[in-house]
Amino acid sequence: MKERFLKTMHALTELPLAQEEKLLKLIRTTSVARGEHFIREGQVPRQFGFIGKGLFRYYYVDYNGNEFTKGFFPEGTFLSSYSAMIQNRPSYFNIEALEPSEIITIDFQQWKSLSAEHPCWNTFLVAILEKAFTKKENREREFLLFDAETRYRSFLEEYPDLSQRVKQHMIASYLGITPVALSRVRRKMGVTHTT
Repeated sequence: MKERFLKTMHALTELPLAQEEKLLKLIRTTSVARGEHFIREGQVPRQFGFIGKGLFRYYYVDYNGNEFTKGFFPEGTFLSSYSAMIQNRPSYFNIEALEPSEIITIDFQQWKSLSAEHPCWNTFLVAILEKAFTKKENREREFLLFDAETRYRSFLEEYPDLSQRVKQHMIASYLGITPVALSRVRRKMGVTHTT
């Protein structure tokens, strides 16, 4: 898992050996059981994570207890309620493990101290934020312009293996439709496998 983490870091920034060694001293490896939360709504996050193995989702819960899936995060991606972390305020959403998972965690304050030492960390942060912004912009466009079938096709392209790993009601929630509407879309497309 550490190798995957370092490979991802090197893909995002030119990481000098001295900075890599300092970073490795900050990381902690932990297991997260299926259904366990990395962050809960209302919690002030103090760390961010990297998924070495497993799958997570970000989701909101409304006043009636309905869940709205914001996104899915598989292996090789970072976990964070970033705006809450940098503003030192409670998170507006939950981050839940959908499978037994192994993650690397880093304390945010320790990382901030490290990141002040070298410009490679600014490059890393910009790369992460650019990816997040692009993903958010694409998702907004899909919701504003595309019908349910087109959004589902886009989901299958972006996450080709997730339809086998995620419950259909969570996919429907991510697409902004009901599970019944998703079943209709899947039938129309000739998709028969369900989880």
